[in-house]
Order: sequence, then structure tokens, then C-alpha cells
Amino acid sequence: MHITQLNRECLLCLFSFLDKDSRKSLSRTCSQLRDVFEDPTLWPLLHFHSLAELKKDNFRLGPALRSLSICWHSSRVQVCSIEDWLKSAFQRSICSQHESLVNDFLLQVCDRCPNLASVTLSGCGHVTDECLARLLLSCPRLRTLRLENCARVTNRTLAAVAAHGRALQTLHVDFCRNVSAAGLLRLRAARPSLTLSAEHSAAMIPDQPPRARGCAASVFPAAPGGQCLPHPTSSCGGRARD
Repeated sequence: MHITQLNRECLLCLFSFLDKDSRKSLSRTCSQLRDVFEDPTLWPLLHFHSLAELKKDNFRLGPALRSLSICWHSSRVQVCSIEDWLKSAFQRSICSQHESLVNDFLLQVCDRCPNLASVTLSGCGHVTDECLARLLLSCPRLRTLRLENCARVTNRTLAAVAAHGRALQTLHVDFCRNVSAAGLLRLRAARPSLTLSAEHSAAMIPDQPPRARGCAASVFPAAPGGQCLPHPTSSCGGRARD
């Protein structure tokens, strides 16, 4: 029996065992298999292990998508996590190549995947509060949101969860340095039934504007290793997290 003699259900089952690249290669062989590749029901799960994968044409976004994960474990993640004003010209050039990739991709998800139930973002240093707020608004069935080492995530994301994440049952904001203890307390008060994890987030030093380091150093002592710890109520302190 030739593969094209299989019915649609069998072909979908066959495709489901293949990775994204293999599905795309097989779809190029004939129009019937291309139609299977384009079927939204083939794509309930999408997992990406690098930002470059987001630019490929070997997957489809659609209403069947339930679980999405973007986990970028690369030395470049450390560069993305550096505060913008501390980056060298070379580091800024590295970030410019991909800094909008995740946000642009998530905006497509917002438009095409209203039934999304689970999102995991790890090492996505440029994803913004605004993008996550739109995701919560556009995906009302979202039950799990896991954020790890996302440097630009702040208390505004926590506020968006409280306001719009009505179906959300689990939230992780691990190693997100601009999330504060005060913001976490407000979220716990607003959503006491939410399973919340914030490993190390509230204990990390938040981003500081360029002027903070110089003026704070003359008033407040330095932390171990020589990093200045400005008082949170000081006019020359760092970014307010609460």
C-alpha cells in the first residue's frame, strides 16, 4: 500500500510521530501530504529549543495549539540579561539580531491560538510585560504560565495575571529579577487559589538606571562583590518593583 492510500486519520497519526523538520520534508512530496501538514489538528504541541527555530516554516499556528514552550539555553541568554545601559556595542549588536523575535512570535500566537492552555518561556530575556498581558487577554483558557530567567518581566505581569488570568491555575516567575516581594504578596492576596512559584526572583537585585550606581554609592554601602544597593525609596534608587 502506498502512503497516500491511507485515510486522513492514519496520515495525521503518522505525522504526529515526526519532528517538525520531518513533517515539512514529507509535506513537500505531494499535495495530499501537504494538506495533512497544514491541518491545524496536527499542531496541539509546539516546543522550541532556540530562537532561530521561531523563524522556520516547519510548523503551523492554529486554534488546536494547547501547549507552547520556548526554552533557550545558550551563552547568549547571559548577554540578553545584561541591563541595556551596561551592554557594549558588540553585545547590543548581538541582541539586535533577535530581541523582537519572541515578542513578535507571541503576538502571532495571540491572534491564532485562542485555546492555548500552557506556555513556558525560559531564557527569553527580551519578552515584555505588555506582550504577556496581551497573551493573557487573548488566551482566556490559559491555565499554566511558566517564566524562567526573563529579565524584563516585572510586577506589571503579576498585575496582568491578577486582572486577566481568570483561568490561570499555575504561575512560575523563577529567576525573574525585576519581580518584587511586594508584587508577589499583592498577587497572592488577589488570587489566593493560584499556585505561585518565584524561586529567587524577589531576592535578586533589580535593574537600575545609569544614574543609580554613582549617586547611591555615596549614601549606601556596597553589597558583597562591590555592587551598590540603593535604598528603594531613594530618589536615585533603582527601578521601582512595587
